[in-house]
Amino acid sequence: MKMDERTDVPINGRLDCQQDLVGDGISSIQKVIEPHRDEGGDSVKCLLITFCAMFLFVMLVLPLLVVVINALQDGWKVYKENVVDEYTIKALHLTLAATISAVVVNTIFGLFASYLLAKFYFRGRQVLAALIDIPFSISPVIAGLIFILTFGNVGWMGEFLKAHGIKIVFAVPGVILATIFVTFPFVFRELFPVLNAQGKDEEEAAGLMGAGAFTIFCKVTFPHIKWTLLYGVILCAARAMGEFGAVSVISGHLRGKTNTLPLHVEILYNEFNTTAAFAVSSILVILAVLILIARNFVEWRRK
Repeated sequence: MKMDERTDVPINGRLDCQQDLVGDGISSIQKVIEPHRDEGGDSVKCLLITFCAMFLFVMLVLPLLVVVINALQDGWKVYKENVVDEYTIKALHLTLAATISAVVVNTIFGLFASYLLAKFYFRGRQVLAALIDIPFSISPVIAGLIFILTFGNVGWMGEFLKAHGIKIVFAVPGVILATIFVTFPFVFRELFPVLNAQGKDEEEAAGLMGAGAFTIFCKVTFPHIKWTLLYGVILCAARAMGEFGAVSVISGHLRGKTNTLPLHVEILYNEFNTTAAFAVSSILVILAVLILIARNFVEWRRK
């Protein structure tokens, strides 16, 4: 009997064998990369969709609706008065100032640090990466306490700062510093995996062709990371606007001076002024929705 050299099976059975092999291969690949469409489980699928939808509604949508409803329960006029209140406006300005400062500082640092760790190899790379992740592992309240023990009047640098007339704790610089700390890793953590996966082949090729370092970054590196960078900036901004723990400890809750929007909401709620508290909270809700829209757009463009 004649044997086929490629499959070691009889020629008469070669076609069937090859069809089985190819068919199994295609079926196996499709099972991995494509969801099951025609294979049972409709009841399970509907049950899971219902469960997820109910959970998201109870945990995310319902609280937002409660905020909006309670903010408008006394009418639009009262809502407007609470939103344009002097202390609310000052809290909003401080929140935006702290957010912009955190985004600028962390974007610059995250870009430099991710490029350094992804493109260069040196001793201590893992230690540096671990240090950048410290804000993820430390409670924001503990972070605020650390800043007080460092920059306060009884802290390590208290005497030096007092002698030079620099006030950080219970002042705006402390609020900004705490916001920068808690949002420190966000831009870096988005950029580093992309730069690391990109490698250095394209940059080295551009360098061999005579391109300078700045040209290489602008023409070769940056186009690969621009949407990832913007995505990290959005995440950093979202986290900065909602920060409460570290800012609460280091700010001193000085109304009109060191209060951000989350702290102002807490003060209003503790004073049993719930309508005003929900009205101010609605500002954060609106900002969160805008950030969510921007995040989804950037994520779509990145894909």
